[in-house]
Amino acid sequence: MSPSFETQLASLAQSLRSGNLTLIDYLARLEAYFDEKNEPVQAFLPEENRFDRLRQEAAALEAQYPEPSARPPLYGVPIGVKDIFHVNGFKTQAGSKLPADSLTGPEAESVTRLKQMGALVLGKTVTTEFAYFAPGATRNPHNLEHTPGGSSSGSAAAVAAHLCPLTLGTQTVGSVVRPASFCGVVGFKPTSGRISTAGVIPLSPTLDHVGVFTQDVAGAALAASILCADWQVVAPTDERPRLGIPTGPYLDRVGSDGLIHFQKTASKLTQAGFTVQSMAVMPDFDQIYEAHMALMAAEAAVVHQDWFGQFGDRYRPKTADLIKRGQNVSPTLIEAARTSRENLRDNLQTLMTEHNIDLWISPAAVGTAPAGLDGTGDPVMNLPWTFAGLPALNLPSGFGENGLPLGLQLSGGWYTDEQMLAWAEQIAELVK
Repeated sequence: MSPSFETQLASLAQSLRSGNLTLIDYLARLEAYFDEKNEPVQAFLPEENRFDRLRQEAAALEAQYPEPSARPPLYGVPIGVKDIFHVNGFKTQAGSKLPADSLTGPEAESVTRLKQMGALVLGKTVTTEFAYFAPGATRNPHNLEHTPGGSSSGSAAAVAAHLCPLTLGTQTVGSVVRPASFCGVVGFKPTSGRISTAGVIPLSPTLDHVGVFTQDVAGAALAASILCADWQVVAPTDERPRLGIPTGPYLDRVGSDGLIHFQKTASKLTQAGFTVQSMAVMPDFDQIYEAHMALMAAEAAVVHQDWFGQFGDRYRPKTADLIKRGQNVSPTLIEAARTSRENLRDNLQTLMTEHNIDLWISPAAVGTAPAGLDGTGDPVMNLPWTFAGLPALNLPSGFGENGLPLGLQLSGGWYTDEQMLAWAEQIAELVK
């Protein structure tokens, strides 16, 4: 079933703001579609009288902004929010069986910001338990027998299923870019810290990033311009970025089908006139991987110290194992991991400067979404960019032989988010 309404963020926002599409009419059409589509995909957590609430909020928004010219950028746009973000009026369960009253907190700054810009919270989206690997009920809209990825499972699936045009997620290893790839949507995580993580239950405070899912790059850029600190408008340019392929032990982690598809995608860009240069990077990738995982486990153990002490028997095995591993990570190893993170960022930045590279391109995942719902897939292709804190983006780049989406990952330099998204507009049309 295809929706009978606009699902791309920028154009929907314009239609609602201008009044060409009335908010009440839009919600009526969305309700009919939502009730049918969310049931098999299970992107959103259940909520009684969801659309009665939304109609009340929409009426208040219309009363506040009767004149289209005064309406904020996201007037009436419904958003999905991963259930580790605190949202006023909603409980936060974080995909867990812990008592909700133990997980309370002030509303996430990112949510408040979007609401200030006129957005309506459609609901909470399903997350893996505490944004780690124990999956929730969400299914991949392209094939219900396959994972949507994680940990931002519901947020990726909601956009892919056209349930809403914008969702919030988080990435600590690969939890935005990977599910975006698996579900065939745009997923963007900015430079570390550019979107506030305040009001979000952390997994690893050093490594956590807030990110967004949209149908297209224009939507991601609009959301980023609202959410990212110190956002600068970049003038459109026909100048093409110079692209680097990071060969070596990192790229060796991709699956054979994923690698073939990536090579074909890179060839498309070369044929379109882009300069694409392969170079050996991250020869110590195994050590980078271990440092990231050790730091994440150690910080998760600190975050969950009190909760795990009280409710340890309610944690699922994968999450409990992470916390137990983290309890045994030494302070020396934690400090070494943080140093490794800074070194990786510096090394990647230096290579980009020395070789005149604007963006790295790589597979967004090792392949298509695996069959089954017991896991969420391997985030290894996203790990180094998250560890370094560099901006990263998934662009849908076609489909595998099994009919499931594949993605191209773009990674930029420190605080080059604006330019990366501008260049992504050029690349997106060539690779999809």
